[in-house]
Amino acid sequence: MTDITLYTSVSCPYCHAAKALLTQRGLNFTEIDVSTNDAARAEAQARSQRRTVPQIFAGEQHIGGFDDLQAWFARQG
Repeated sequence: MTDITLYTSVSCPYCHAAKALLTQRGLNFTEIDVSTNDAARAEAQARSQRRTVPQIFAGEQHIGGFDDLQAWFARQG
């Protein structure tokens, strides 16, 4: 599977749900906490063109947020 990158913040329930879903699926991911890292937040916004978290990428493909991740898994089968 492609490398998965997950931009998160500590107080975001959807971030926790996305991490739990990825873990449940047995997938490794790199988590980048943007809570106190302005450069990482700017990177996430530049890559996704969105201001919310989580923002999830499979390689360079932007999956989106938690709802998008669930839909992506549904399409994968």
